[in-house]
This record gives sequence, C-alpha cells and structure tokens, in this order.
Amino acid sequence: MEKFNEACNYDSEIAWFNKKFGKTGIKKLIYYNIKQRYSLSAQLTVRAIAKVAESYSNDRKTIHKFDKRGAVVYDQRVLSFKNNDAVSILTLDGREKISISYGDFRPLGKNKIRGQTDLIYDDDNFYLMLVMEVDENEVRYNDDVLGVDLGVANIATTSDNKVCKGTKADKVRERYTSLKSRLQSKGTWSAKKHLKNI
Repeated sequence: MEKFNEACNYDSEIAWFNKKFGKTGIKKLIYYNIKQRYSLSAQLTVRAIAKVAESYSNDRKTIHKFDKRGAVVYDQRVLSFKNNDAVSILTLDGREKISISYGDFRPLGKNKIRGQTDLIYDDDNFYLMLVMEVDENEVRYNDDVLGVDLGVANIATTSDNKVCKGTKADKVRERYTSLKSRLQSKGTWSAKKHLKNI
C-alpha cells in the first residue's frame, strides 16, 4: 500500500511538471521507471498511473499528493476471489491468499462483482470496497423512508410517486424578477433601499 502510494506521488509530480494528465500521456513518460523504481508489477504500475490520471481529471490547479495509506486500486488481474472467505491478492512478494470476512452473510458470487476493487486502511483495519450487481428482488425497501428527487421541470418527485410542480414558486420568482428590474431601472435612493430588502 505504501509503495503503491509512493509511486502515485512520483507519478503525480512527473505529470504535474510535464503537464501530462491523461493515462496515456503519463504512461509514456514514466511507465518503465515506475515499475523498476518501486518494484511494482506491470498491472499495479498501470493502476497507479490510472489513479493519478483520475485525480487530475477533476482538478489541475495544484499538484496532487497521496497519503501513504491511501487506497490501492485493484482489478481482476491483481485481485481475485477464491471463495466466500478468501482472496488471492498480488503483493510485492508475489501472490498471497488472504482470509476475508464481511457483515450480513450473502453468497459472494464472482459473477456479481463489477469493475475495480479498492483496498482501504481505516482504524487499524483493511477493507475491500466492492461494487456488486444485486438482483432487483434482493433490494430491501423500507416504508419508513421517503426518497425525494429534486429536479428542474418539477421541484420534487417522491418515491411514492407524488409530483410537486413548481408553478407557484415560478410565479413568485417571476414577480420578484420583474420587481427588481423595475426598481433597478428607476435608480432612485428609495428604489435602491427597497432592492436591498428583497
């Protein structure tokens, strides 16, 4: 984990100073150097480059630094599930079979796992963060909770299919916009004072 994040910090510096922020650009600059310098496998080197590129896709204003115990991003080539209580994970010293445990027991079907898996460290424990596809009939609904989707055309739509139109709010908004426009065009002391109170 620490080597992976050291590699990410090195990747980040090179990317920042060369102004190359995409996966391909960073990879061309430093792939072999990273692989040798940090003794990472080919796939972990690629995952480190991808982590850096992904972080710069949101913000390129400053150089990005990664915590020494930041998440390690795995895919199927470097982490595989052996059964419900073990994973095979690629380390700097080769593959290791690691026991895992999780909360509510549910069969961990390998075909349900989607995309990458992140290994995170929190409060002296390691956690694997998985994305799983769950059949619709496995989702549990709670009648005590109301979901609200805030929208543009309708102000809100609730999970029990109640639609709240914004007609009244739109009329009030239009009235205030019109009033502001009239007051601004007058430009008198009284109008400016009135504008502050709106």
